[in-house]
Amino acid sequence: MTSLQLSVPAATRSCEKEVSRRILVSWFSVSLEGRAMHEEAGQSLVQFRHCGRDIYCFCVPRCCPLCQQDLGSRKLEEAPVSLSSPFSNGHREPCAFVLRPTYGTFLREYDGRSDLHVGVTNTRGLVYNYTELGVRQELEGWEQSVSVPLLQPSMLALRDQWDRYLDDFSASGTWLPHRYHEETHNCATFALAFINCILATEGWGQLDKGSFTERFLLPRTRRASKYIVLHRAIEEKGFYATEQPPQDSASC
Repeated sequence: MTSLQLSVPAATRSCEKEVSRRILVSWFSVSLEGRAMHEEAGQSLVQFRHCGRDIYCFCVPRCCPLCQQDLGSRKLEEAPVSLSSPFSNGHREPCAFVLRPTYGTFLREYDGRSDLHVGVTNTRGLVYNYTELGVRQELEGWEQSVSVPLLQPSMLALRDQWDRYLDDFSASGTWLPHRYHEETHNCATFALAFINCILATEGWGQLDKGSFTERFLLPRTRRASKYIVLHRAIEEKGFYATEQPPQDSASC
């Protein structure tokens, strides 16, 4: 039997090296992009039950952080649950109402009492928001937002007109800089007025600030508040456990 050996020409080897280099560069870029997305919008948390407590971490540990027992074999009801971040990159949320702290981010600077700023995105994620400078159009700065979708996927005809509606609405003299008032004519006034303009165009009922907040914002901001507490505690200690275990809980 004749033994065959395949030799790779130098040009081919050079090509393979270049392909490998490009794959590595591409993989590294994707890794950095994924890491940046986590830092922007916040990563998912993991919740599991042990020692009679709910324990939260960024990933499932090998041992319980409370009793140090191995977590390898688990009952089905004790299986870890993934909790997604309530934040998203507002520039990747087309046709949405977006909310963020006026200064800083939710996960770093926000203290629960700081001012919030809101806007509306167009179909490309450009954020229209009203300030003392008038209506601004921003391609960055909303990477960690609470987002409320304003269109259902089936509303294709309205989506096609969305950018024109938003441009025309923003050009109104109502939103000139000198008309801005921090309490009575602000970013929330602008966003809600645009939403009601769309509702009126489609022949639907109007929303006041209270009903919009109750129906669409409060469920999301409550979830965001809980996530912020958990995220900061996990960053500080590596995990967070409910303070008081149930009275009838079994020992580890």
